[in-house]
Amino acid sequence: MGTTSFLTRAQGLLRIRNQLVRECLAEVLATFVMMTITLASTAQKIAFYETKGNIITSYLGGALGVMAGIYTAGGISGAHMNPAFSLAMCLIEQFPWWKFPIFVVVQILGSFISAGAVYILYYDAIWHHSNGTLTVSGPQETASIFATYPADFVSVANGFLDQVIGTGVLIVVVMGIMDPRNKPVPKGLEPVVVALLVLSIEVSMGANCGCPLNPARDIGPRLFTYLAGWGPEVFRWVEGRGGSGDSR
Repeated sequence: MGTTSFLTRAQGLLRIRNQLVRECLAEVLATFVMMTITLASTAQKIAFYETKGNIITSYLGGALGVMAGIYTAGGISGAHMNPAFSLAMCLIEQFPWWKFPIFVVVQILGSFISAGAVYILYYDAIWHHSNGTLTVSGPQETASIFATYPADFVSVANGFLDQVIGTGVLIVVVMGIMDPRNKPVPKGLEPVVVALLVLSIEVSMGANCGCPLNPARDIGPRLFTYLAGWGPEVFRWVEGRGGSGDSR
């Protein structure tokens, strides 16, 4: 009885009653889960010289990370995890505009924290692979574990168009999945269908720029690499970074 009473009181004290705070924490957690799985799958591919993973496992990690994030907080915040999706929801008047900048900040925060978690998780492997120097280009680069970089031959205009098309396909199909007038997805399986959608975009549109599809997915980890020792080069296009954009 004493233990039960204590747990009940503790639960009451720790319970968050403010709805906005609950949604923000849920969004941070969902984005953290999604990005930790995504970045860790890429870390296994790069830091272990593709002996523990490859481009397919990296794509699967990204898609399954989205699914895990939606299951984590979909019922609380909607698990947007992507400023582009939050913007689309605002445009169709399904999400208040005043929440949009708040969600963008917490999504970037969740991605930033996840980058730190993956860096700690694979700390030894990253430093072993980089031979003691954190670089953005060359055969021992490790920056692409955290952020996506375009292939050497991709122009700024082509890269921009690549992301507009890829993100557009993602948003349009997700909106279609959510539309009750369309053929409905079995209840509870929506995250699985979205994961398959993400996987289909990755395997068909990932070569140019690595298929980020998500500003928070790129900005948060890129900021982390800037602060963690990779330096300002993470914000520059560098020739010879690896030859292809499928570095996620």
